[in-house]
Parts: sequence; C-alpha cells; structure tokens
Amino acid sequence: MAKLRIAVLYDIWFDDSEEQAPEGKPVRKKKKPDKEDRQEIHEALREAGHSPFYVSIDGTRESLSELAKTECDLIFNLTASWAGDDTKDIHLAAYLDLCGFKYTGAGPFGLHLSQNKSLAKKIFAFHGIRTPYFAAVYRGRLDWAHEDLSFPVIVKPAREDGSIGIEFNAVCESIKELMERIHGIHEKFDSPALIEEYIDGREMYVTVMGNENPAALPVVELDMSRLPEGMPKIAGTEVKWRTGSEAYRKTKSVIPTDLDEKIVKKLQETALAAYQAVELRDYGRIDMRLDKDGKVYVLEVNPNPWLHSKAETALASKESGRTYPALIEEIVNLALARYGA
Repeated sequence: MAKLRIAVLYDIWFDDSEEQAPEGKPVRKKKKPDKEDRQEIHEALREAGHSPFYVSIDGTRESLSELAKTECDLIFNLTASWAGDDTKDIHLAAYLDLCGFKYTGAGPFGLHLSQNKSLAKKIFAFHGIRTPYFAAVYRGRLDWAHEDLSFPVIVKPAREDGSIGIEFNAVCESIKELMERIHGIHEKFDSPALIEEYIDGREMYVTVMGNENPAALPVVELDMSRLPEGMPKIAGTEVKWRTGSEAYRKTKSVIPTDLDEKIVKKLQETALAAYQAVELRDYGRIDMRLDKDGKVYVLEVNPNPWLHSKAETALASKESGRTYPALIEEIVNLALARYGA
C-alpha cells in the first residue's frame, strides 16, 4: 500500500475525578498505562510506512475548526467523548462525515444503535439474539418491560458506555434497592435507567473485524473468579477504571482454555450476529455472558473498543496470530476499502 498521511484523532478530557463534564455529567477517570493507545497506534502506523500525526479536540469550537482544516488521507478515530461527555461521540462521527473525512470505525448510526442499550436490545430481540430480559424507565415513564423480568436485576444508565455508572450496588435484589438505584441514576446522569435481568455466569468478549464479510476473533474472558466472596461478579467501574481498587487488581482478561468448541462457535456466531444487527464497521467488541447451562446472552456491543496493546481486542488479535502493527494496519485497510480507496 502507498504511504498515507493518517491523522490519529483523540479527545482531551478531564482526569480529575472531582471535575464535571458538561450538563453535570460525571467524568470517567482514565487509566494511566505506561503508553497511551494513541502512541502505540502512531508507532504501528509509522512502522507500516505511513506518515501519522496527532490531532486532538478539547471540547471547544476552535478545536473543531482546526480539525476541519486537517489535510489527511484517513483519520484513525480514537475519540470517545466531547469534553468528557461520552454520549457525544455520535456527533463527532457525524462531524467527520460532514467534513468529508475518511475515518476508521463506526459511523454515527452504528454508534447510536450501540450506545442506546434499550434500543440495541430491542434490535437483538428482533433478530433472535438472546439478551437478558429488561425494562427501561425514565422519571416514572416506563418505556418497555419484559413480563418475565425478575430479581435479581442489574440497573445501569441506558446511554453510557465504558461501564460508567455501573457500581457494585448496581445489582438489586429488592424493590427498595431497585427504586433507590433508579433514583440515583436519574439524579446523577439524567438518563433512562436500564433494568436488566442479572445473568450469573462468565463474562466473555468477542472482537469482530470486517464489513461485508466480518470475522470473529478468539474469545477473551474477563476472569472475575478471584473477586472477594459476596462481591457481585460484574464488569463495573471498580473493575474497569479504579486502578487502585481490590476489584481491579483481582480481575484479568485472559484467553479461556476450558471452553468446548461448540461453545466457542456459539459465542463467535452470536457476536457476529450482534455486530451486524447494529451495523458496526471495521471492528467492534461484543460483551456476553455464558451461564452454567451454556446459554449465551449479549450484554452490549462496543463500537471502536479500546485498542491498547494490553486490552481485550489486542489480546484476541494476538491469539489469532496477528501482531499489534498488523491489527492496526488491518483496521486502516478495512476503512479504506469501505470508501473505495
């Protein structure tokens, strides 16, 4: 492939947990790896012979104006929020479309379908993809409720990602706990609350890559077997983001070695179906639960998942035989092929 001028686009947002995003939304505290994903991607692109450079947006109109002036062959889109508000990445993708940029990953439509968890679950049900029973409620208005939904349930914001708003108290076993949890979500996020059947089982992730003929990568498990007795086995904020917490230290993403081939196939086929149902592009990660009876439940889909070399997508890619630079180059090629370049 000819050498390309590739802009590595990322967003700058607060990492002080006391700061607040626009509209009073709490700001996720970012992990501090030795090297950021954007740095690793920049190095991989350079190794492949491209000319990468950084572009950032910081929540100001000026940064959008500067972005519009960028001259490049492709944008490697790593944006996950606008000034710390991670529900606004849909608008950023739309802005890239309006500016006429070619870019990697999901478009605004796929981002919307994926991140509106209630809507995504309705789509899964339409396509016959098993997902936990659920209800959605916003300040007294019930949007949907499955008649077989029963305790225990897990309650989370319906329009957040990255485990934002999922604390260990998200698992409720009584009406009192449920009402308190719903109220807390409405007050903290001003968001509909998703009330979901709690599936006791193993947390499984499958990355899917491709467009016309997508393929599933090897299964990755978030091993929560070492969590203390009585602590809910959920991939909440403590597990994902609070690096100093006991929950973070005692969980690890691994390649499971004890899964039957039929189960692996079921997980991968389910992931492919969910990926296509919400019209993701280039790459995405499907989060699922595997119960003791071998049933697979889709929890959610993650467009543009974290691409750090220690994250689940890179781990699955490595297990498939790809090097990290090869993974990044494949995403570039998939995006360019979509645009006919």
